[in-house]
Amino acid sequence: MYNVHGKSDKNHLVSEHAPLVKRLAYQLKAKLPQSVEVDDLIQAGMIGLLDAVNRYEDNHGAQFETYAVQRIRGSMLDELRSSDWLPRSMRQNMRKIEEAMNILQQRLGRSPQESEVARQLQLSLEDYQELLSEGGGHQLVYYEDFHDTEGNDHFLDRYCIDGGTDPLQSLMNSGFRSAVIDAINTLPEREKILMGLYYEQELNLKEIGAIMGVSESRVSQLHSQAVARLRAYLRERAWTGVA
Repeated sequence: MYNVHGKSDKNHLVSEHAPLVKRLAYQLKAKLPQSVEVDDLIQAGMIGLLDAVNRYEDNHGAQFETYAVQRIRGSMLDELRSSDWLPRSMRQNMRKIEEAMNILQQRLGRSPQESEVARQLQLSLEDYQELLSEGGGHQLVYYEDFHDTEGNDHFLDRYCIDGGTDPLQSLMNSGFRSAVIDAINTLPEREKILMGLYYEQELNLKEIGAIMGVSESRVSQLHSQAVARLRAYLRERAWTGVA
């Protein structure tokens, strides 16, 4: 890949893969709140690309683009973590939704409807849906989940099989993966379809909206709600020792 003109070859790799950075940035942006600027993701991604170019060698054992994608995405995620893109207040609101869902799930023996969750939170349906919209980009697992700032035992700790330095890998080596599959199977059919289109087919919110016959903003609401359901299910399973 590199020859006596190594520097120019590196410059060529950067210019050749700059569109890849932009494409990955827009893919990631589609899963994040409106407050996240795509230009910030692109800038972070370019730093990752430069790092990939400087580190990559022909004998690395992988195609450059495969290696670069990992570095680019990693750099973008680092940028998101450092900028705290989902405000703490919003995470607290989403946790309240999860708790309401957990209470209703135990009381009703089924996944609660939106109107029931809104009533449990003492909110109008419109205000509840607005909370879901604001929570766009809500994730199944946060790094902070393993280090509760208030010193509380967090439910995800129950899934970890050891105290290693990589808690996510520990989760994947435990029963967490199968628990997530079980949780997805409990989702209402429409939300189950949405999650499949989003994570398996990798469609964006607009494309999913066209398939489901709803607006892009409505897809965002349903996605936030589905993630909240999954977290509520996993919390309940962990605390009852089913995990």
